Amino acid sequence: MKTRARNEIQVTVIGAGLMGHGIAQVFAAAGHETTLTDADEAVLRAAPGHVAHNLAQMGIEPGPVLERLRLRATLADAVSDAGIVIEAAPERVELKQRLFADIAAAAPRSAILASNTSVIPITRIGEALDPQARARLVGTHWWNPPHLVPLVEVVRTARTSDEVFEDTFDILLAAGKHPVKVQKDVPGFIGNRLQHALWREAISLVHRGVCDARTIDEVVKQSFGMRLPVLGPMENADLVGLELTREVHRILFPDLDDGDTPSPLLAELLDRGHRGMRTGKGLRDWTPGQADAVRERLARHLIAAQASRRTSTN
Repeated sequence: MKTRARNEIQVTVIGAGLMGHGIAQVFAAAGHETTLTDADEAVLRAAPGHVAHNLAQMGIEPGPVLERLRLRATLADAVSDAGIVIEAAPERVELKQRLFADIAAAAPRSAILASNTSVIPITRIGEALDPQARARLVGTHWWNPPHLVPLVEVVRTARTSDEVFEDTFDILLAAGKHPVKVQKDVPGFIGNRLQHALWREAISLVHRGVCDARTIDEVVKQSFGMRLPVLGPMENADLVGLELTREVHRILFPDLDDGDTPSPLLAELLDRGHRGMRTGKGLRDWTPGQADAVRERLARHLIAAQASRRTSTN
């Protein structure tokens, strides 16, 4: 059944913050009537302005997209006619569990129920739902910023119906995203497991005094990071050959960080109030201008990559 991917599907996004308004923007830009709600009225009212800014930055006229974006003050009103509901609330298990209980009670019994969690197993989020609702529950892990990063990980649980899993994939594909299928519900899914495996080793190298944080970033950006847009790790392993890959692993793996708790370095920095760019210090030091420059550089890079992607597929 492919009918859910048509433009007339009603989309509701729960949470209008950083991820939520970007997700809503994608669907509205793809022609879907899209409803956005948030428990914080100020966050909800600010969302159209953020969407307009994003679109202007991308060189897209905001008017037609904003016309398809509806704001609703209550969750029940927002989901009453939804064909798919995407939750983009903070990463707290109990909060997401309560939200999905409320969503399942108020939304049509045919609606797809999707969570944008980045690491929490979808099964845990839906463990209190009735069997019919659990069959409609699926993960849709978008990446920040969601209107610019193509990938969405579609995560099935042992209870997710095949129809819901396939329909969710098709809806995202029709909206211009690059969905991938995650066949097992594991913490962090695929992308964050890979990303944080790299971060664990990077932070460990700094903690062990091998190098400073700036050097980590330089090494990644000036070496294998340059290949990643066109050469994934599986392709790279096959390119150099599996014999060499195995020999490198024999030497390297015994010395890699294999800790199952966060690095002590993070605790030390947090205890000193070094929380990242917003406090001016994290693993690296940041002025407000430097932090803004990183955000601007990232946005322009992703916009250019998205334009290139459109050109290559046309």
